Amino acid sequence: MHSLDLVVLAGGKGSRIKYLLKKKAKPMAIFNKKPFIEYIIQNYSKYRFKNIFLLTGYKSKEIINKFHKKYYNFTLINCLKEKKLMGTGGALNILKKKKLNDFILINGDTFLNVDLSKLIKSCSRNSFGSLCLVKSKSYKSNRKLITMGLKQGRIVFKNSGGFMNGGVYFFKKKILKLIKNKNLSLENEILPNLINKKKISGIVASSFFLDIGTPINFKRAKKLLIKNCSKPAAFLDRDGVINYDTGYVHKIRDFKFRPGVIEGLKLLIKRNYFIFIVTNQAGIGKDIFSKSEFYRLHNQIKEKLQNKNIFFDDVNYCPYHPKAKLKKYRKKTELRKPGNLMIRQIKKKWHIKDSGSFMIGDKISDKICAKKSKLYFEFAERNFLNQIKRITKRS
Repeated sequence: MHSLDLVVLAGGKGSRIKYLLKKKAKPMAIFNKKPFIEYIIQNYSKYRFKNIFLLTGYKSKEIINKFHKKYYNFTLINCLKEKKLMGTGGALNILKKKKLNDFILINGDTFLNVDLSKLIKSCSRNSFGSLCLVKSKSYKSNRKLITMGLKQGRIVFKNSGGFMNGGVYFFKKKILKLIKNKNLSLENEILPNLINKKKISGIVASSFFLDIGTPINFKRAKKLLIKNCSKPAAFLDRDGVINYDTGYVHKIRDFKFRPGVIEGLKLLIKRNYFIFIVTNQAGIGKDIFSKSEFYRLHNQIKEKLQNKNIFFDDVNYCPYHPKAKLKKYRKKTELRKPGNLMIRQIKKKWHIKDSGSFMIGDKISDKICAKKSKLYFEFAERNFLNQIKRITKRS
């Protein structure tokens, strides 16, 4: 995948479900103790994006307070606020002020897990972008985008039946030329015209889809999100497990994967595991390398692995050490293994099934951390793939 940004439409009022929102913006509706938009950000921040933009409008303050200038999986989030509600199309006008790449656009009230590389590859040379179709169900909000299909890779309208818009798009940045500084609907004005001109490509997704914009779906969302976003987790130390530990690795040229790691990570994804890295990084506190160098390395790792359809769902690290050179990092903390605060933080943010979850490390401190977290633990073996095969078969 080339350089991309992620844009999430988070400015909607949610008029149809106003009585259920409890004075919150629709994307900030709380399900299972976290806002709906966080499910979206967590799901897609595993990809390597240059920027994440949240386009806010109605009741924007809460969204800005929680997400603006925060990092998710090493990508910075910027919240952009429209001065007045501009609709799903007009809201994009604010992006003209940014140095924007081609981008993935996601509706802030829909969840759909899409293979983004497949979505991007589907876009033909003369198309403005691609959209993801899902199986058609009752969908009253955008009648023009409920009876669609694919013909030679392009989106077409059908008289009846077919598929509907899944709310996940890939757009070339040239689409901004069609955006005016006025209230516009992406679904009802911009996309129908492009589809009729055969300028929109697409794919069909069969994965879990949820639109919380209707009362019935909103009421079902809590259980559906738990059911479809819960899975066991592999907690992995980094140096000595994922890569060779040559001492304070912080440059991509020194980052060498251990035997079987690529194949083992692919197997974990195939067997539907979360993959989390939990790593002590005292080199930051000791001023051997900077936090920005650590972030740069992990974004480079993301790019390498993304090309192989491998993703770390999250990375938690501890820069602190009791003897750190830099004063702000000089302290004892349960974040640092053998403490298990890194794992507790991850468990609080994600829906992790205890059954089948495990941890692999290379030090006694990793084993103690796993024991505190009630996780099955093994020390790293010579071949990562063989170890993963055995552990997941055991589960």
